[in-house]
Order: sequence, then C-alpha cells, then structure tokens
Amino acid sequence: MTTIRNIVLVHGGFVDGSGWQGVHEELTRAGLRVHIVQNRIVQNHIVRNATLSLEDDVAATRRILDGLDGPAVLVGHSYGGVVISEAGTHPNVTSLVYIAAFAPDQGESAWRHKPSWYLVATEDRMIPPPAQRMMAERAGAKVVEVIAGHAVHVSQPATVADLIREAAA
Repeated sequence: MTTIRNIVLVHGGFVDGSGWQGVHEELTRAGLRVHIVQNRIVQNHIVRNATLSLEDDVAATRRILDGLDGPAVLVGHSYGGVVISEAGTHPNVTSLVYIAAFAPDQGESAWRHKPSWYLVATEDRMIPPPAQRMMAERAGAKVVEVIAGHAVHVSQPATVADLIREAAA
C-alpha cells in the first residue's frame, strides 16, 4: 500500500490556520505535503471574510483538493470536522481524521465509506468527550484518546501528527 503524501488541514471556527503550525512542521519534517485551508473567520469582533456558510468553507476545501496531484488525508479540528465530512466525498480524499471535531451524520453518506480516525481530547470543554466518543463510534472511526483540551493540535502537535501519519500509511 502506498503512503499518501498530501495532507489537507481544516481549522475550526473563530480561529485561523495558524493553529496548525506545529502539526504542519511535524508533517513536513516527515516529507509530507501539507495544505492548510484558510476558511473565512471572525476575529476580534471585526468581520474579516466572515464565514458566510458551511458551503463556502466546503468549497474552499474542495478547491485545494482539486489542485492536488494525488490522494490526500483530510483533517479537521472542531468545526473543521463538519467541513471535512461534507468535503470528504471528493475523489482525492482517501481518509478522514477528526481532531476533537464534530463528525455529523445527517445528510452525509459517501464519506462513511472512507476510513476515518478520531482523536478524543479527554479534557475538552468545548465538545464534551462523551459526545466525541459517540460521533467517532457512529462514524466507525479508529479512536485515540489523549489527555488534552480542545486545542490539542496546538498543545500536542506531535501526537496529532502521529495520528495523521497513521491515516496516510
């Protein structure tokens, strides 16, 4: 089986892609090509390209996927999980990785046929760990639990990168 070389990272709401910096560094050091989707965000009460809709964020993700030269692992944190669930039907997506993320069920079908991984942050106060476990189980994801808060991709980038590399293998 060939290792996937493209990784696409989707950030959560009310933040930007800079939170992926540590994960990006870990993955690029391993020779992977990392792409960060810059969804529209709201910062400091000033609207800067504010998210107009989920469809806009899915479209931004699909544009990156369209430009890839091969298959990709699609990764989402928090709200980014909703985005990757919708964009996960793209033909370049081989697997999905949810990082303390929402993994919705309603309205999706094709993404359920792709392998998925889920990192549960056991100290998360944004998305309760029991809800994370339920969504992971419903998605049939391989689950890894880590003692961390919601921003686990910032606090433990090596752990997150390890899970993404596993999904790419």
